[in-house]
Amino acid sequence: MKVALVTGAGSGIGKACAVALGKAGYAVVLAGRRLEALQDVAKVMSGETLCVSTDVSEPKSVAALFAAIQQKFGRLDVLFNNAGTGAPGTVMLEDLTFEQWQNVVNVNLTGPFLCTQEAFKMMKAQSPQGGRIINNGSISAHAPRPNSAPYTATKHAITGLTKSTSLDGRKYNIAAGQIDIGNAASAMTARMSSGVPQANGTMAPEPTMDVEDVARSVVFMASLPLDSNVLTMTVMATKMPLVGRG
Repeated sequence: MKVALVTGAGSGIGKACAVALGKAGYAVVLAGRRLEALQDVAKVMSGETLCVSTDVSEPKSVAALFAAIQQKFGRLDVLFNNAGTGAPGTVMLEDLTFEQWQNVVNVNLTGPFLCTQEAFKMMKAQSPQGGRIINNGSISAHAPRPNSAPYTATKHAITGLTKSTSLDGRKYNIAAGQIDIGNAASAMTARMSSGVPQANGTMAPEPTMDVEDVARSVVFMASLPLDSNVLTMTVMATKMPLVGRG
């Protein structure tokens, strides 16, 4: 039995991916801040699950998560670093507080690093050795939205973490890749139908895509043999305003 860990699994993309991985035959560890939300997701899943309340920005909390995985399953085959947050989009760069900046960095960058570090320790020691790490990069790893400096900076940094993870994981048979997602329909993107800020200062609605399409993409990345790897994948609403002259 293969084991997958999904952070931020209580809602949105994390929830959809956890459910899809369960259907694909994985035992799934659901991690997130709200235990009740994780348990609600587990109730609709097939296969074995483990719910662990986790703050990915806290080293002790992450260590406890991986200790629970080790105790219950004894191995980890896939880590999906999905948990993320952003600063309010109504706050201009020059008005952001240090706390708003630091919170996004802690969750979006430090969190994936801490989880990756613990996954390395487990994956290199297990038999058979190795595993796969998938990072949620976002379209913001390529292009920013207005008033999104903390989120965009961390997602650009995730690209660097993904590449370093891919390189440093080779000796342990650990593959690493990044999925950049654009406008998956969820509670976070519900406002897009009524209009979101554009680079030219206007407001405009943007197309979204079914979150299940993201889940299928993550399952595809996870399902490859470890001698093959999707280093980067962009999955996006076809008509969203990313590709163009700006």
